[in-house]
Amino acid sequence: QVQLQESGPGLVKPSQTLSLTCTVSGGSITTDIYYWSWVRQPPGKDLEWIGYIAYSGSTYYSPSLKSRTSISRDTSKNQFTLHLNSVTPEDTAVYYCARSIDPRPPSRLQEYDYWGQGTQVTVSS
Repeated sequence: QVQLQESGPGLVKPSQTLSLTCTVSGGSITTDIYYWSWVRQPPGKDLEWIGYIAYSGSTYYSPSLKSRTSISRDTSKNQFTLHLNSVTPEDTAVYYCARSIDPRPPSRLQEYDYWGQGTQVTVSS
């Protein structure tokens, strides 16, 4: 059984960088052909895909967030990390890490084959 667990600060100040780590157990992040995504859901809004790092290590980001986003991985720890810089209160959301077998991001969390429980991040001074 694959499990994903998000970790990171729950409160970030505006203009700072948000960093969240997803720790994966029960499966390797380098296994062909999975895509490991970060998604978020702001209060009262739909799920928003942020980007993914593929089993190969290649990355792809949402065009709307690309300029502020990077996703990296540590294969020795079976983790991947989101960095979102220059955050504003608009980045307040529940952030999830998730796995899919299709590089096209699903529109609903339930369409991923595995996802974490989510972590609340609030951007506020």
